[in-house]
Amino acid sequence: MTTPVNIPPALISKYNRPVPRYTSYPTVPYWNKEISRQQWRQQFNDAFAARNQADGISLYIHLPFCESLCTYCGCNKKITTNHAVEETYIEALLQEWSLYTQQMGERPILREIHLGGGTPTFFSPARLSGLLETIMATAIIHPEAQFSLEGHPNNTTREHLDQLFQLGFRRISYGVQDLDPGVQHVINRIQPFEKVQQASCEARAAGFTAVNFDLIYGLPLQTRSSIEQTISQVVPLQPDRIAFYSYAHVPWTSRGQRLFSEADLPGAAEKLALYLLGQNLLTTAGYADIGMDHFALPQDELFKAKAGGYLHRNFMGYTTQHSGLLLGLGVSAISDLNSAFVQNNKTIHEYYTAVNNGNLAIMRGYILNQEDLAFRQYIKEVACKGGTHFHPEHLPILKSLSFPILEELAEDGLLTFDQEGIQLTAMGHYFIRNACSAFDLHLQRSRSFHTSPLFSKAI
Repeated sequence: MTTPVNIPPALISKYNRPVPRYTSYPTVPYWNKEISRQQWRQQFNDAFAARNQADGISLYIHLPFCESLCTYCGCNKKITTNHAVEETYIEALLQEWSLYTQQMGERPILREIHLGGGTPTFFSPARLSGLLETIMATAIIHPEAQFSLEGHPNNTTREHLDQLFQLGFRRISYGVQDLDPGVQHVINRIQPFEKVQQASCEARAAGFTAVNFDLIYGLPLQTRSSIEQTISQVVPLQPDRIAFYSYAHVPWTSRGQRLFSEADLPGAAEKLALYLLGQNLLTTAGYADIGMDHFALPQDELFKAKAGGYLHRNFMGYTTQHSGLLLGLGVSAISDLNSAFVQNNKTIHEYYTAVNNGNLAIMRGYILNQEDLAFRQYIKEVACKGGTHFHPEHLPILKSLSFPILEELAEDGLLTFDQEGIQLTAMGHYFIRNACSAFDLHLQRSRSFHTSPLFSKAI
């Protein structure tokens, strides 16, 4: 159990600033608006040649369709009840995959597949299976492969689970968010506890060895009693991991968030109180606090990775594997080569136009320089290990841009640091995003140029 920490309200107010979640560095707003397809092909080919035989590759497939709009959601999604869209979208995904396999030079070794959305289980079991079977037929499956998906409790059927299990999927993450009827109504996410229970039991009955839940704190109309009730219902189902996410209020990019009143959102102090309550309830129930909103049971691989010092963080959050090459397929999907990023076109029309014309559907990207790579590592180590050691050659730039931020955090008791490195304190654990931002040179150099927010607030 984590010892409760008394956080002064003044600190909550002070550090409730817009900062990234650091699933990438540099963060997406600082990527170039354009990257040539030729540049990306060369970066991809080099990374594939270096990583495929050594580690295999990871594949993220974005499936954007949902039947209804959850107003809190900041993901790239397309709302429709017309399931005829499935076939057209899958054809485009397979065309995009073909464009990549044509330039690989050898069969890809699939180490990870993750289906995200949107709602992957919007697609019929037959169409999902057809998509995956076609991709797998062109690849070699790594003996330690890990395949996972996101599922909606309301529409994930036993047929989905059985067919995906046969294809090697063993982990599913259900978007639970909150079980209070009033909160569900205002965020337009109606799913009774019985549906969550049924979906969890059916996943385990189908053979899935890991069932995860996503919960969110800071939603409109949430209270401490509603959080306590939600967690009291969730814990007996024994999800292996629980992502207890902070609601990111970004109505300037997610228009659905304008459909409820900001007056119904908890303030920063109350939002942190919701998190601390949830954290205490989860750790009391036997979950380990992995960091930055993630909890896991001791038998889960995420717990073992944290204990063993090999926890990793990427666009899918905390993970146990890092192949060095994450290829994103589908509208708005992001690819990460470690040395470079790209993001696909964000509209269905632009995505279809590109791949149907035989072009990679990239809209923007970024090629990292040596400084980026070094400071990306600092951010990862703070996020995954709670501290980092400095390289002497970076001290001039650290002293110029990072140390002023670190000094402020240290004065407030959130970390200790010297010219050797930093270590978060117990209270600093709740301000990881703020600590990571000290090493975000793009953010620090550009602070004076931004007059509108780019990121959600830290709390």
